[in-house]
Amino acid sequence: MARTHGNTRKFPHLLRHDPIYTQSFRDVAAVEVVRGDFFSQEAEAMVSPANSFGIMDGGLDAAIRDTLGGGVEARVRTRIVERHHGELPVGSAEIVATDDARWPLLVCAPTMRVPESAAHTVNAYLAFRAALLALRGHGATEGRAVQSVVCPGLCTGVGGMSARRCAAQMRVAWDQLTGPAATPSFREIHRVHQALRTA
Repeated sequence: MARTHGNTRKFPHLLRHDPIYTQSFRDVAAVEVVRGDFFSQEAEAMVSPANSFGIMDGGLDAAIRDTLGGGVEARVRTRIVERHHGELPVGSAEIVATDDARWPLLVCAPTMRVPESAAHTVNAYLAFRAALLALRGHGATEGRAVQSVVCPGLCTGVGGMSARRCAAQMRVAWDQLTGPAATPSFREIHRVHQALRTA
C-alpha cells in the first residue's frame, strides 16, 4: 500500500505544527508531514474528522464544508442514512464524491459520536484505521488505488487529544494496515490497546 510501481505515494499528508507527527512517521516514506494551511495541499482525497451524523457545522468540518460547498455535507448525510441507518459509528468511514477538482473525494471518518472530548479515547486510531480501510476498499472497487490523501491530526481539535497521543494512535493504525491481515493474540490485543490508551 505504501508504494506503487516503485514510486513513493504521499499517503497521507498530516498537516500539524507539532514535530511529534514528523517523529512518529519519520521512517515511513509514504507519509509526508506538512506544516501549514490544511487547504494548501491538493490531493485525490481529503479526510474529514467528522461526527457520527455527518453534521459539518463546527471546527475543521465547517471549514471543509465551506471550502467544498454545502452539497458535500448533504452527500455525507445521505450516505450515512442509506448505509448506516442515520449514524456512522466511530471506527467506520464512508467516501463521497465532491464537486472540487482539488479534492475529488471526501472520506468521512468520525472521531466522535457528538462534539465532545475524545482526549482519553482510542478514537484517533479507530478513525484513521477506518479511513485507510475505506480508501483501500474504494481502490478495489474502482480498480485503481487512491494516490494521495490529505488528513489532519485526528481528535486534536474539538476532541482535545494531545498531538503526542494522536500521532502514536495514527502510527499504530498505519502499521496495522500496512502489515498482513491477521487476528492478533489476546496478549497482543491488550498490549496494543494499553499502548493506545497511555501514549
